[in-house]
Amino acid sequence: MRKVVSAVLLATLVLCFAAPGFAAYKNEYKMSVVPGAITPWGMGAGYFADLVKERTDGRVNIKVYYSGQLFAGKQTSEFLLLRNGAIDFSLASTINWSPQVNELNLPALPFFISANGDDRYAAMDAIENGKSGKMMVDAVEKKGVKFLAWGENGFREMTNSVREVASPEDMKDLKLRVVGSPIYIDTFKALGANPINMNWSEATTAFQQGVVDGQENPLTGICIPVKIWNYHKFLTNWHYVIDPLLLAANPKTWKKFSEEDQKIIAQAAVDAMKYQKAIARAGLDDGESIAYLESIDITPEYPNPYATCEEEGMTVTNLTPENLKAFRDATAQVRADWTKKIGAELVAAAEEDMASINK
Repeated sequence: MRKVVSAVLLATLVLCFAAPGFAAYKNEYKMSVVPGAITPWGMGAGYFADLVKERTDGRVNIKVYYSGQLFAGKQTSEFLLLRNGAIDFSLASTINWSPQVNELNLPALPFFISANGDDRYAAMDAIENGKSGKMMVDAVEKKGVKFLAWGENGFREMTNSVREVASPEDMKDLKLRVVGSPIYIDTFKALGANPINMNWSEATTAFQQGVVDGQENPLTGICIPVKIWNYHKFLTNWHYVIDPLLLAANPKTWKKFSEEDQKIIAQAAVDAMKYQKAIARAGLDDGESIAYLESIDITPEYPNPYATCEEEGMTVTNLTPENLKAFRDATAQVRADWTKKIGAELVAAAEEDMASINK
């Protein structure tokens, strides 16, 4: 009997040493996402989890917790929860992590990336693939989080229930719900509006009650999924800032995966975010995103987001170059002040990266 027990123990030890990564794996890895599952953001997270499970033959099972379930509504706590290991993975907005990683305010410089006009998506890609993108990633990882891939919530547009907005003068005294990041507060104050910070769950009630006049969010990322036309009649396409997403992992969780599974998960992250970006950009870029989705047999639900808003009764305002210049001029001091806070070297690197698309 003793020989049998010894043999079983020996076999168990052999298995543990033969597959140390697998032996240490958890039954479930928690992934945090701010919005719901039907948004491009949420869909990208779900696709990533599916790819990882499929490609690791079920060794790594990621469960996506949508609608901020893991941070109890306080979005700015997400980074700390991920870093401390309460969360294993996250697909998060640069906005929500900017309080902990100051460099992530770069995409929120008003009318900075969008100054490239129709090339604004190419400009964002150049940043993420260039020196400035590496600088942002390095800043994130120095603060204790493992970066995997870039995703995207989209360029943020403005809607309101009061009037058409085509110039800075039209912004005067509009009560607009904005995210809590200080750079957003500064931007809307510079434009003469009255920025109000509140959770999104509270915002829709405030719209209905007339307490708040409008908001700003990506069109396909948030506005269309929540049917913003139920609250607002006017849409202004000004692309004033963009909201990139970061797919990241807790470093301790990451180190427990075998080298093989790390490679699988890293590639799944890249593949999932290519899909996620295409969903977020469908109908808004030069057609590249829809072409990619069709190549993988996916038809976007809203192939023409602007037309969808018009069909739902919204007045869609597309700004002229002169209109955009007026907004850019009105926020010049905000860009100057925040360039100092973010880091002049980082901003200069981003300018060089964006300039490369025209070479």
